[in-house]
Amino acid sequence: MTAPAELDAAGITDPALRAAYTTCRELNARHGRTYFLATRLLPRERRPAVHALYGFARYADEIVDDLGDGRPVVEKAARLDALALELDRALDGALDRAVPGGAMGHPVLAALADTARRYDIDTRYFRDFLVSMRMDTTVTDYATFEDLAVYVHGSAAVIGLQMLPVLGTTVPRADAEPAAAALGEAFQITNFLRDVGEDLDRGRVYLPAAELAAFGVDRQLLTWCRRTRRPDPRVRRALAHLVAHTRAIYRRAAPGVGMLEPASRACVSCAFALYRGILDEIEAADHHVLHRRVTVPARRRAAVALPCLARAIVARTRG
Repeated sequence: MTAPAELDAAGITDPALRAAYTTCRELNARHGRTYFLATRLLPRERRPAVHALYGFARYADEIVDDLGDGRPVVEKAARLDALALELDRALDGALDRAVPGGAMGHPVLAALADTARRYDIDTRYFRDFLVSMRMDTTVTDYATFEDLAVYVHGSAAVIGLQMLPVLGTTVPRADAEPAAAALGEAFQITNFLRDVGEDLDRGRVYLPAAELAAFGVDRQLLTWCRRTRRPDPRVRRALAHLVAHTRAIYRRAAPGVGMLEPASRACVSCAFALYRGILDEIEAADHHVLHRRVTVPARRRAAVALPCLARAIVARTRG
C-alpha cells in the first residue's frame, strides 16, 4: 500500500501534514527495517501514526549519534534542548487549537503533534524520551540494572506506551500498559546486546557494569575483544546471562499481545518474533558479536512475516 493511500485512509488531507507524515515514513523505511516491516501489517489508517512516533524517536536519536558524532557534548545537549522547546511548541499548537497541522515547524514534530492529538497520547511520554536522549550526552555507562532502568523507561518503555492508543486494546488501557512497557524494554535491551560493539565505539556501555563484573568482564576487556575480534569465554558467559535476562522480559511482555485489538496483533507479534530472533542470532554466533552486528536472515524474516501477514488479512476481513 502506497503512502498516499495510507494517508487517505487515515483522513489526513492537509498537504503540509501529508508531507510531514511522508518524511516520517521514509525515516522508518530507511532506518527501522524490522519496525517498518511490522508496521506494514497494521490496518493502513493506523500506519501514519506509527511512522510519526518512529520518526520522532529517530530524529532525536540522530542528534545524539548519527548527526552528532565527533561534535562537542555541549553542542549535542544544546540541540536536544532546542528540540525540547520545538516539541513543546508543536504539542501546544496542535493540542490547544485542535487544528490538524496547527503547528508545522519541523515535519517530524508536525506529524508527531498531529498523531498525539488524534490518539490522545499522553505528551509526557515524549518529554520522558528526550530526558533519556539527554542522558546520552553525559552518561557513558550504568552500574546496575536499577540505574539503567531510568534510561530505558524514557528511551523504550514509553515507546510501547505511546503505541497503545494507536494499536487499540480489548481491555482497559491501564491493564495493558505494563506489558507494553515491558516489550519496549525488551526491544531496547536486545538492541544493547546487538550493538554493544558499535556503542563502545561511541564511548558508551549500556550493559550494567555489575552484571558484567560478575563474569570478570569490564569495559577494557570489551574494548580489547572489539579491537582484536577475538572471543573471550568471560564475555561469552556474560552475554549469555544477559540474553537469558532479556528473554525473561519478553515472557513478561508476551501476554500483552492478546490484549490488543485483533487488527493490531499480527503487527506486534511480527515485531516480537523478529526482535526476539536477534537473541537467537546472538546465541548462534556463540555470543561473539562485539566485532559485528548480527541480523535476522532474510529467509527467517520472511518465515515470520508471511504467517503474520495472513493473520492480519484475516483480522481485517473479519473487522
